[in-house]
Amino acid sequence: MAQDFLGNHFLVAMPSLHDPNFQQSVVYVCEHSAGSALGIIINRPSSVVLGDIFKQLSINVENPTLAQYPVFQGGPVQTDRGFVIHEPAGTWDSSLKLGALGVTTSRDVLAALARGEGPSRTLVALGYAGWGAGQLESELAANSWLSTPADKRIIFDTPVAERWQAAARLIGVDIALLSGDAGHA
Repeated sequence: MAQDFLGNHFLVAMPSLHDPNFQQSVVYVCEHSAGSALGIIINRPSSVVLGDIFKQLSINVENPTLAQYPVFQGGPVQTDRGFVIHEPAGTWDSSLKLGALGVTTSRDVLAALARGEGPSRTLVALGYAGWGAGQLESELAANSWLSTPADKRIIFDTPVAERWQAAARLIGVDIALLSGDAGHA
């Protein structure tokens, strides 16, 4: 099995990263190997709500409040593909366990949520951020990202507007004080 280099880590966009897909983003890295990387942006809510997803999948929801939960823009790749980051990890049809967290792409976790039987804490996203072999490493070397072990409190407990700064603080960085210009000494 390939080593999971930055799996279960956050990528924190540097102020110098101006790509509109990733500017001021926090990416939860689900998988990272020598050949590729996959992550979910956790601080970009979309105009879609969970009720829209339930309706599209013909899932009846018992809790009307749940139907109003935001769905996040997980990244620019396969924006019609759903991902659920959740705690506890549980055992779902198509799930990856990352410590106490799980990332699931199968319908069963959404159906369980709608019945009130799903994971206690979730973040639902459409799309993902993907990198080919060496691409993420090049972006890290170019100072586009900071990396730090993920903290589930930022995913589930921190207000969306504060996640970028909170993730940077995990490294001891006040992101607001960093320059938008990259360089090497």
